[in-house]
Amino acid sequence: MVLPYKVATLLYCFSERDEVLLLERAQEPNRGLWSSCGGKLKMDVGESPYACACREAHEETGLSLRSEDLHLTGLVSEHGYQGRTHWLMFLFEVKPRLKTLPPHHAEGRFQFFTRAALEGLNLPQTDREQIWPWFWRHRGGFFAAHCHCHPDGRNDWTLEESIATPNPKSEIRNPKSHGRTDH
Repeated sequence: MVLPYKVATLLYCFSERDEVLLLERAQEPNRGLWSSCGGKLKMDVGESPYACACREAHEETGLSLRSEDLHLTGLVSEHGYQGRTHWLMFLFEVKPRLKTLPPHHAEGRFQFFTRAALEGLNLPQTDREQIWPWFWRHRGGFFAAHCHCHPDGRNDWTLEESIATPNPKSEIRNPKSHGRTDH
């Protein structure tokens, strides 16, 4: 069976206290699970991953970003996710810090969480297995990975490139912090 390929961005936004912003998704994929905000590229108009990330940040959080406000931390391909599609995902850390929680959105509700609190959350399986661990390890660096998702729920992961930061607690910092903007 031939599955469609979708390209998306995920945005790793943080508060001034370094808490991660997650969205409890109200829609598929991953309805009812906590995930980073983001969305699909508008491939029909040739949108770039950076332009998509900036557009999605504004649509979902109210942030007005430019490409230089983003750090590409990861590139993840998923083969046969949920048996419905293949995904290619660009994982961006948003450098400006959020001062306030974005309001409820059609995609779901937002909440800030500490890194330790992620362990107790209902996360997508692939996020819990490898995406979050690799994000933390490569924060400020870069990784590329592939996941072969099997129909029985098993996932086979391959880390294809790894540029870890020398200090695992290091992060991208931008002295500017942003609240919501209304444009």
